[in-house]
Amino acid sequence: MKPISELLRSLAAGEISVEQAEQSLASREIEAIDGATVDRGRKARCGFGEVIYGEGKSADLIVRVAEKLLELSPSVLVTRLAAEVFAEIQVPHWQMHYSPQARTLRIARTAEALAVVEESSSSLRPIAVVTAGSTDAAVAEEVAETLTWMRVPFRVLTDIGVAGPQRLLASLPALEGCAAAVVVAGMEGALPSVVAGHVPYPVIAVPTSVGYGASLGGITALLSMLTSCASNVSVVNIDAGFKGGYVAGLIACGQQAPPQSDGE
Repeated sequence: MKPISELLRSLAAGEISVEQAEQSLASREIEAIDGATVDRGRKARCGFGEVIYGEGKSADLIVRVAEKLLELSPSVLVTRLAAEVFAEIQVPHWQMHYSPQARTLRIARTAEALAVVEESSSSLRPIAVVTAGSTDAAVAEEVAETLTWMRVPFRVLTDIGVAGPQRLLASLPALEGCAAAVVVAGMEGALPSVVAGHVPYPVIAVPTSVGYGASLGGITALLSMLTSCASNVSVVNIDAGFKGGYVAGLIACGQQAPPQSDGE
């Protein structure tokens, strides 16, 4: 595949038509490999590269897709990756961080690209990652791993659900100055509404499948969050920590250039 600079010179010299140049550029957006079609243009269009959904994929396929994505970005995120599949991924020149709790894998070219971004070293306001109970920790960890990959700082507040409202009141100072909050809760899913009533920024509610029979595997929490009377609450799917973290990360980035730029 010709470099873009060579393609533009050919266009300027009249060696190819505008239509041919357009077709060549469009073909760079995707790359078909055995078993997958890699979206090479995602980072240019959306600010962040394609994320690999690991469930059901072989270690070999994940490696091959990640290699293509690492040509374009300093790091790659894999979600819903089983520990036994991660154990089969052996690439000596990669830097990797696997979270068994979140079932996420971050892959990078350098150790620096894997590090958690500290608030003091970032121009971005942090995201608050809040859990109602300790049993929501796995979903919250997926949120945190997503934000780490996006190079967005975050604060974690754990086990401050509505069964003990004094715990939330004691945590209010830590919620100040954030760009958004991702609130993870199961059972009746009340915590996002309560948090939203105290903060001047968006709250992304993540319902979890935690709870007894009538919680219906998270559906009760989902419906409760969807019917929240707090105006600043938006809701993602059940146990969708990645989606909640990604949306919050985009809010933090705002109109700034995405922090995960080439060369980092």
